[in-house]
Amino acid sequence: MYKHLSALLLALLMLTSCREAKVQLTHGIDESAGGGSVYIITSPSATYYLEKTGGGLSSMIDKDGVDWIGFHNKKGSAHKGEYRGFPNAVHKQDGSYFHAMNVGTDPSGSAVDIESENHVRITFTSDNELWQGQWDFYPNRCDFTMTKISSGYNYWVQYEGVPGGEMNRTDFWYASADTKQHPIDEPFEDDLPSPEWMAFGDTNSPRVLYLLHHEDDELPDNYVYRPDMTVLGFGRQNGDKTTKHLTTVQTFSIGFVESTERSAIDFAIRKLLE
Repeated sequence: MYKHLSALLLALLMLTSCREAKVQLTHGIDESAGGGSVYIITSPSATYYLEKTGGGLSSMIDKDGVDWIGFHNKKGSAHKGEYRGFPNAVHKQDGSYFHAMNVGTDPSGSAVDIESENHVRITFTSDNELWQGQWDFYPNRCDFTMTKISSGYNYWVQYEGVPGGEMNRTDFWYASADTKQHPIDEPFEDDLPSPEWMAFGDTNSPRVLYLLHHEDDELPDNYVYRPDMTVLGFGRQNGDKTTKHLTTVQTFSIGFVESTERSAIDFAIRKLLE
């Protein structure tokens, strides 16, 4: 009982301290990703590298300097680099957009709409002007909202990355579907119950990376294991690249919770929705 109470208090303190802190926007190069030009958003909970041409996250660094995405643009690196990222949302659906720039990504233009101490907003518009994605960075999380969808096409939102900096047998996941800690190689195929979330961790790390879908739906969600990365897809079915199910404006959050206790993770995520 006391262990779970301490975890909840830790999560609440983390959220409170983040609300009081600042978000800073700078510009630079993501050397670890192959040298792409990026927006660098620094917050108390994470540092995000948002690739300026592709419109997706190439790196997401925790408080210990560990990258939980591990994108690299080297052609042919596949699951070991070029496939990784977030949200990787539009794939061969009237273009391929909102992915850190690799050989298969189509370019987007961007504009900084808000730059304040506690909120940075950057909007990307696809080069065919039929898709638009909005990024909102806060002290304790990052939100991606698909604000414009090409008529007649679908999308998904994915986390393809490396929990704790490297994909290995010490990794695990939690989800809103149950209270169990699952080994990283165990798949999931179902509609996540409200609030729809999944979190990834490493037994060697004091935190988890979570993904939250703000709107509840009855559409498929899917996690499949790859030896070199996670593949979590909201609105994705059976790992099949042809079955994208999202068609309306939706918001998704990505961030860290400074605990590996399932109760604290669920508490922190639910606080985001209040």
